[in-house]
Amino acid sequence: MVSSRFIRNFSIIAHIDHGKSTLADRVIEITHGISERKMTSQVLDKMDIERERGITIKAQPISLQYQSDDGNVYQLNLIDTPGHVDFSYEVSRSLAACEGALLLVDATQGLEAQTFSHMYLAFDQNLEIIPVLNKMDLPTARPEESYKELKVAFAFEKEEVYAISAKTGENVHELLEAIIKKIPPPPDSESDITRALIFDADFNMFRGVILHVRVFDGSITKGEKLILNFSGKQYEVSEVGTFQEEMTPCERLETGEVGYVIAGIKNIKDVSIGDTVFKSGKPGKPLKGFEHVKPMVYAGIYPTDNEDYEKLKVSLGKMTLNDSSLEYKPETSPSLGFGFRAGFLGMLHMEIVAERLRRHFDSEVIFTSPSVVYRVIMKNSEILEIHGAETYPDPVKIDHIQEPIVNATIVSTINYVDPLIRVIEEKRGKLSKDIEYLGDDRIILHFDIPLSELITNFFDRMKSVTRGYSSLDYSNIHYRTSNIVKVDIKMNEKSVPAFSFLAERSCAESRGRAIIKKLKGEIPRHMFVIKLQAAIGGKIVAGEKISAMRKDVTAKCYGGDITRKRKLLEKQKAGKKKMRAIGNINVPKEAFINVLKVD
Repeated sequence: MVSSRFIRNFSIIAHIDHGKSTLADRVIEITHGISERKMTSQVLDKMDIERERGITIKAQPISLQYQSDDGNVYQLNLIDTPGHVDFSYEVSRSLAACEGALLLVDATQGLEAQTFSHMYLAFDQNLEIIPVLNKMDLPTARPEESYKELKVAFAFEKEEVYAISAKTGENVHELLEAIIKKIPPPPDSESDITRALIFDADFNMFRGVILHVRVFDGSITKGEKLILNFSGKQYEVSEVGTFQEEMTPCERLETGEVGYVIAGIKNIKDVSIGDTVFKSGKPGKPLKGFEHVKPMVYAGIYPTDNEDYEKLKVSLGKMTLNDSSLEYKPETSPSLGFGFRAGFLGMLHMEIVAERLRRHFDSEVIFTSPSVVYRVIMKNSEILEIHGAETYPDPVKIDHIQEPIVNATIVSTINYVDPLIRVIEEKRGKLSKDIEYLGDDRIILHFDIPLSELITNFFDRMKSVTRGYSSLDYSNIHYRTSNIVKVDIKMNEKSVPAFSFLAERSCAESRGRAIIKKLKGEIPRHMFVIKLQAAIGGKIVAGEKISAMRKDVTAKCYGGDITRKRKLLEKQKAGKKKMRAIGNINVPKEAFINVLKVD
């Protein structure tokens, strides 16, 4: 049992690639949290995808024992967090279980876009923030400029900033002492009611759902009965423990501790991330969880083999247990069969879900092209939310359409202001504030941009015009009236919903032409001509033809009257006309993958 005054709960927050996982490694080494035999780089990045990409996707907790210079032994509950904007919900979940945070800044890069967003997340939760300047061992480090940026942006004085090298371990011991002195211990419980916050969860085939909790009041002991506030279900605790080198069972979890609870929960739907756990018979006021994040991008997910539909359904259910931002619901496609319409926080989030389905759940799937949620205001004042052309209502009944707009931030150098503004304007974005200056040559651009433009290669364009010296962050969806049109993709004058899409009128024609051109190369030739068209309303804006395969019906007609050959050719022509009128066009599944998939 550990007294709460000897507990420190903290997270490491930073922009992507600023050294969070490396700092976590050094802290674990200094506290001997993991044996040397098992110690590896990025030890808290458990998934192979994280190691391959060099990014943190899932927040990972670990409890460490540290003997401070004051002679006392402290329990440090560290939660390593992601840096990419698509996984900011993991950061908010982690911070809800903490009293403090280390704000890590790369001394070679200075403040970046996610540095600001994560700082504000921590500030909003009233956490004690310790600013840390990392990578001081590198010859390209520019500490003085970084100190100045921290002061301008967040009013941190140079004396408050800890300059370290997570790679070499320089000054990491001093940072641990600062954690003990500056981050407050968890407050003592003022209630006899047990309350614990579920900040994450995992699923084990044999043990069921494993709850990751932070105990705010009371204690949780093996054999007790707990109630999940969200579902109202009651379960008996079979094991509690802390996150050390492995999940380590203990007698009980006390106020202020971070650990896990196993209670034989088999139904994934009973658990909600951000929910409160009570002791049976002693319900209380639920803890303030964290705001549920609404997906920004939607796409269809279909199994490559229709027989794997149920397998895909189970896999998505298990993924949503520890990825509460992933949403999905069943949908059907005439071409792809049964599948799901899923919502994601961004393109990287979508890529990671696809990769996890393939690797961890052995599910081979097809992803359709991503879309955003449009708000359609009907003439009768009814408001509809639609994800794609399939649910587009009758245009005659529409009053106007609104598209999602996000508040975005780019941090870059002053040399690239003009090309960045050109890219923003090309993508229908508008500056929302005056340009902010960080130090002598660093700037912050604030702008509003349609989400549909942001998810279509905006990031690549930004990196290209700035040669990589820029970072992007975005949040806060709001809606704005736009001239959104439906582009029908037709094959032999019949609309194909799977390829039709919604777009702003100024870019609708060019995208329609691109899809028609792509389809021409993907659909095999048939025995009849296939006419491909893109139409907006009744106007055809793009068209291509796939010529028919020609069988030589006169091959066996040697000599004789020419009229005999003509009769055979006319018969073939009439047959092709009939096939075109009643025949189905065979669009292979590979064509859907190549046309619709995200590159």
